[in-house]
Amino acid sequence: MSHEIRPFRIDVPQAELDDLHTRLANTRWSRPLPGGWDRGVPVEVVREFAEHWRTGFDWRAREAELNGFPQYLTEIDGTEIHFLHVRSPRPDALPLLLTHGWPNSFVEFVDLVGHLTPDFHVVVPSVPGFGFSGAPTETGWDAARVARLWARLMDRLGYAEYGTQGGDFGAYVAPEVAKVGLGRVVGVYVISGLGFPTADDELTGDEQRLFAELMNADWMHGVDHLALLRSAPQTFAHGWHDSPVGALAWMLQKFHDFNSSDRPLAESIDRDRFLTNLSIHWFTGTSGTSAWPYYDSSGPAWPVGQRSVPTGVYSGPPGIRRLAERTNDIVHWPEHNPAGHHFIAMDQPAALAADLREFFAKVR
Repeated sequence: MSHEIRPFRIDVPQAELDDLHTRLANTRWSRPLPGGWDRGVPVEVVREFAEHWRTGFDWRAREAELNGFPQYLTEIDGTEIHFLHVRSPRPDALPLLLTHGWPNSFVEFVDLVGHLTPDFHVVVPSVPGFGFSGAPTETGWDAARVARLWARLMDRLGYAEYGTQGGDFGAYVAPEVAKVGLGRVVGVYVISGLGFPTADDELTGDEQRLFAELMNADWMHGVDHLALLRSAPQTFAHGWHDSPVGALAWMLQKFHDFNSSDRPLAESIDRDRFLTNLSIHWFTGTSGTSAWPYYDSSGPAWPVGQRSVPTGVYSGPPGIRRLAERTNDIVHWPEHNPAGHHFIAMDQPAALAADLREFFAKVR
């Protein structure tokens, strides 16, 4: 098998851009239902975003911005992997592998990379089935399989040691990278998700309060995408793939559900950054193929982590450190980092970068 690493540039044909605009202009709008956000994304919100996507959003400018990052393709174990590889000016910088979540893409880290490169060589792969990476052609994929691809990728790039980070689905992948990259991974950093209790855990009074905060959080009561994507992802993929407004409404629903800040979505995530991520899904036709982490899962479960190397988190509570330490060597558990959107790299990139530097300074 070839170990070739090929330069890559995004170049969406104009015909595809024209087709998107035509589909948006010809949308058959649904009737508003009473109840506002309690019934889903309000029609007026989707219409506003759709109109901006059609007439105000400059894809060519966003495409040029993304092409400002060095991008590559390489085949690993029969799967085409797309990735950014942005080197630091410091020769001794620590390589840092970032894994995005769902329904995001490598766009999740566009605003973070510049904050990291003074201290890190940054590698951002696209998870198989997302964006410009190839999609799984059979069932049975899991986070551990992605981690094996990532470890092979870092080997191919010639990195003898590196750190690994992830949030959302990346919080499952990053610890698995440490397991397969023994002796090379110096530390695992996750955004959140460690130390969440189960029904079998006995909790102290303070821990019960944290658990109540978790269960009462707005993002715990949105659309159950895990159940939906485990049961019938192909059914919904027909709509997401054919209708840009269908894909837009679904993405708005999830970014709204995942907004754990006290600010409106538009104040947490830049509108054009949101639409750049959506456009990547639309132009690559991956709204359906990116569902595999859910339909290949056995059910809802929080990340467990690993004990191979030290672990740090961006956000501790409502996770419980005592519970997280049962399966992790926790050396970094801040409780006062700036809160924000579930996709914190898009909301608070400077704060996230500062905390990453603090953690990896402890473990390298």
